[in-house]
Amino acid sequence: MKPAVAKDADKAPRFWRDDALPFIEARSIADGREVCYTRHSHEHFSIGAITAGCSTYLHEQSESQVSAGTVVLMNPGDVHACNPLDDQPWSYLMLYVETPWLTDLQHQLGFSPDLAFRRFSTTHMRDADLFAGLKGLYDVLVDDQHDILRKHSAAVEFFTDVQQRLNPGDQPLREPNFKLERAAEYIRDNFTQLLKLEDICAAAQLSPSYLIRAFKQHYGMTPHAFVLNQRIQFARERLRRGKLIADVALEAGFADQAHFQRVFKQHLAATPGQYRS
Repeated sequence: MKPAVAKDADKAPRFWRDDALPFIEARSIADGREVCYTRHSHEHFSIGAITAGCSTYLHEQSESQVSAGTVVLMNPGDVHACNPLDDQPWSYLMLYVETPWLTDLQHQLGFSPDLAFRRFSTTHMRDADLFAGLKGLYDVLVDDQHDILRKHSAAVEFFTDVQQRLNPGDQPLREPNFKLERAAEYIRDNFTQLLKLEDICAAAQLSPSYLIRAFKQHYGMTPHAFVLNQRIQFARERLRRGKLIADVALEAGFADQAHFQRVFKQHLAATPGQYRS
C-alpha cells in the first residue's frame, strides 16, 4: 500500500501515513485560520512545529501564545488545542507517535526501566535544533524518494534526540485518582454505546456532582467530552483501514453521519473524507 497523502486543496489538511511504519503519522496545515479545534486528547504522543505565524496553545490548565520556531509536545492523554490568534495566518506540522513504540525506545535508551511511558514535563519550547530536526523528519517521511529504511531510521534518530534533550528523569506521573480512573475505564470500555451519567457514576462509585467536577479537573474535559474524544480516536483507526465513513459513524456510536462529521472536524480540523483519503 502506498503512503496516503490528502491533497484536496492547498489549504486542506495534509496527512501522511504508511502501513510499513504503522507507529507514526504526519500532518501539516498550510493556513491555520481554516481550522479550529475543540479541547481534545490523544492516546498517542504528539509533537509539532509552528512553521509560520502565531497561535494560541491550550495545554491542560494553561494557555500560551506560540509562534514560528516553537515546538509543542503533548503526552498521551494531555488535553490541548491550538487555534488562530485574532485571525492571524499561521501554519504548522505535527507528528503522532504510538505510545508503545516510543515507550520501547525510552526503555532501549535507559529512560524507562519499568517499561512504563515516561511523561515529558516540557509542553512547548523554542529550540532551533529540535525544530529543524522535526521539520527534517517530516520532510523525509512525506518524500516518496526515500525508502522505508531511511524513514524508519530517521524516526528513531529524531526521537532519540528528543528523549536525550528533554529527559524527563524522575518527573512524577499524574497523581492517581482510582475512582476517576474507573470512570474513565468504564467510558473506554463502553464509549460506542449510549452511555448514561448514572451508569458511569455507578461504575466509579461517585456522585454525579463530584464526578462532573473532579473528572474535568483531573482529565481536562467533561465525561461527555471524554466519550466523544474516545469515539473520534476509534473512528480514526477505522478510517485508516479504509472503512466507509457512514459505517464508521455508526460503529463509533454517533446517531448520524452529520453529527460524526461535525465532531470529527472539531477534533482533527479535517473532515473524515480528508483524513481517509
